Amino acid sequence: MFDHFVWSVLIVPVLVSIAVRLLADRLPPGRAARAVAWSAAATAAACIANLLVFTLKAVAQVPAVASWFGWSARTVYDDTAYVAWVPVLSAVLLLASVTAVSVRTRRHLRTLAEARRYIDGAASVLVLPDDRPQAFAVPGRPGRIVITTGMREHLSSAHLDAVIAHERAHLDAGHHRLVALADVAAAAHPALWWVSRHVGYLVERAADEYAAEAVGDRRTVAHAIGHASLAAPAAVGLGLHAAGRGGVVPRRVASLLHPSKPGASGWRAVPVLLAASSLVWTVEAAYDLVELLVKASSAA
Repeated sequence: MFDHFVWSVLIVPVLVSIAVRLLADRLPPGRAARAVAWSAAATAAACIANLLVFTLKAVAQVPAVASWFGWSARTVYDDTAYVAWVPVLSAVLLLASVTAVSVRTRRHLRTLAEARRYIDGAASVLVLPDDRPQAFAVPGRPGRIVITTGMREHLSSAHLDAVIAHERAHLDAGHHRLVALADVAAAAHPALWWVSRHVGYLVERAADEYAAEAVGDRRTVAHAIGHASLAAPAAVGLGLHAAGRGGVVPRRVASLLHPSKPGASGWRAVPVLLAASSLVWTVEAAYDLVELLVKASSAA
């Protein structure tokens, strides 16, 4: 069973992170964001499931538990006796991962609840009397785009249209779900932290491309991004997207002004296949545990 722990907990999360770093920018940003976010989520789920399997094994090899269920504690223990620390470590890591995922999930729910307090009225675009320059999308049914008067004063009419188109893209594509999914995955396994950051960048790039198509002028969108960034250099306090993170805005502007042709879409299969392999090995690990307990019952 130890090979399942090595593959799903130690190796695949690192390989997914490396694959994303090397391949994500070769794909259209919208497709890449979906592939990367769901790959991260599947990898994190497989990791937690494997930790759960080894935690159950740690419990099963306790003599009192084995006596209660009528199997041999020695048989269960001997299966990974050469790495006796793995079941105990898995229990600790499982507790840490589940706690981190719960905290991160609650944080995202609080963020959405706080953002929805801004919604007042039926207008799809709300202008708030606030000197702080902010623009963000609030998911919901229907979603809303919030522009503060502080941000509107810094933008020309054309730039404002570009920003609204950008935020509309976030709503239409459900980008907040992808960002939250990747962020929760990163909470489950630290190796996925960079993957989560990159999903934030990819959804911004996808929204930029949508805005450029809607406005019909890539340069106008690039200038709008630059002006909005200068007006509000820090990330939006509500944390609904990653537009203000350091180093992201110059890359986005450069991609708009000097677009490169995306590579073959088949590259997105690399992180997906890695995540799928981890899920398959997780199912096999659970099956191996059942077989081990059956064997331990026969040996009792």
